Amino acid sequence: MEYRSRQLVKPDDLNASNTLFGGRLLAWIDEEAVIFAMCQLEYKNIVTAHISTVNFESKAFQGDIIEIGTEVIKLGRSSITIRCVARNKTTQKTILTIDEIVFVCVGEDGKAHPHGKSL
Repeated sequence: MEYRSRQLVKPDDLNASNTLFGGRLLAWIDEEAVIFAMCQLEYKNIVTAHISTVNFESKAFQGDIIEIGTEVIKLGRSSITIRCVARNKTTQKTILTIDEIVFVCVGEDGKAHPHGKSL
């Protein structure tokens, strides 16, 4: 797995418990994962079709640097399935894992479109 993206946890990213708000981390992951998928498939019209169980394993705090790692685990005819891990850059402690995020390529008609790539 390669860690290509980093985010600094800032005051606006915190929840009422002064830890990283899970929704903020999920937004960072969705953005990083779709960019990764677009780069892998060399295709721009991609939508998120499915996100498997999200496993929160540890907390992040203001000032922490979060790394987001992605890897391809499966290619379909018009889809790509990615695994994602977010971790603390300093401690290497896993904060969150998502086993499957599925993206689908769509054509101008909004229907699934083959991407033509293979592993």
